[in-house]
Amino acid sequence: MKKKAAWLSFVALAIVVLFACNIGLKQIYSLPDGFLASVEEIAEANSQKKFGSFVQAQMSTPEVATSTAGPNEGTIVFKLFGFIPIRKMRVVCSNEQQVYLGGVPIGIVLSTNGAIVMSERMVETDEGLVSTQKSVPLKEGDIVTHINGQQFSSLENLQEIVQESPDQNFEISFLRADKQRKALIKCEKDISGKNKLGLWVKDDVSGVGTLTYVGKNGGCFAALGHAITENQNSLQAKGGKVFQCQMLGVEKGEKNNPGQLRCTFLQNEQPKGEVERNTKYGVFGKLSNMEGLVDQNLTVSLGGRLSVCPGKAFIVSSVSGIREEYEIEIIKANYQSKANDKSIVFRVKDKRLIDLTGGIVQGMSGSPIIQNGKLVGAVTHVFMSDPTKGYGVYSDWMV
Repeated sequence: MKKKAAWLSFVALAIVVLFACNIGLKQIYSLPDGFLASVEEIAEANSQKKFGSFVQAQMSTPEVATSTAGPNEGTIVFKLFGFIPIRKMRVVCSNEQQVYLGGVPIGIVLSTNGAIVMSERMVETDEGLVSTQKSVPLKEGDIVTHINGQQFSSLENLQEIVQESPDQNFEISFLRADKQRKALIKCEKDISGKNKLGLWVKDDVSGVGTLTYVGKNGGCFAALGHAITENQNSLQAKGGKVFQCQMLGVEKGEKNNPGQLRCTFLQNEQPKGEVERNTKYGVFGKLSNMEGLVDQNLTVSLGGRLSVCPGKAFIVSSVSGIREEYEIEIIKANYQSKANDKSIVFRVKDKRLIDLTGGIVQGMSGSPIIQNGKLVGAVTHVFMSDPTKGYGVYSDWMV
């Protein structure tokens, strides 16, 4: 009994020491399971006492089968005084994980699940032009997902459901600002006797972003660093295409005006690859043709959040017409235990970029962030109040 009491007293004392000495508890518990790190980064974090003066992180990695194509996984244990474990977690080992560096704008066409409302369309009936949305109107950017509880596979399928229904009253399920809503709409019969919902809709969106990196094995790519959205709705991708862009110019960013890259791409040209996922931390897929998008002689190591610290860094962009590095200063690296596309706060320091763009502009989302020779993140947002300041997402969330 005395031994147990003594042990409990020791543990209690250790906890007090943990808090009293400010040993980086917040840092330890902000790390998500499966974060990106290398043995060297863990050793450097220990030497810099990133986890506190009394905590050491110990990393073990299993032997790797030579057939394994993806990143290896290991285990990391944080130990107080070198022998009391306080947290154990999975880690994705980034040792020698090289990727092709992005930094060029790409055109993306995303095919979506659901029908995106563009505008109301008046129905021409025997009695004249009639609106179907008198009581609960749908707005531009709403995404219709179901009709009478039935999910449709395409716009043609949506038309078939409406046409084949014996009833003219429909329950519409739709998303607005990522919240599911419902509305009752009465269809009107047009002059040919067909049911019409009275909406202009589309099932794809297109835009320009920046390629972040391409994996050396299989051509898997990551871009944008945040999701493609429509009127605050996150779009569920059922596919899409990637195209090479041609830069036409830059609209410079100013206070309360984010500016943009002016680019063009043709959807009837041969695509460079396929989009597979649209997530809160980027757009992902596979490239079938990397020509013009990456320099296969230009690779970089992936670095996790432990590589990120306030200070000098670079973003890679092709705003000048060629791929170049521009100096930035990382102001803050946020603690994040859950995925978020505002991991890093930075300021543009490079006068060349400020002269070209005013700072960060729309279309630069996905531009790689390089610190100490490693790709540690990607540009995601610009401060509306100051175009020289922006946010970036950790490479952990993208990987």
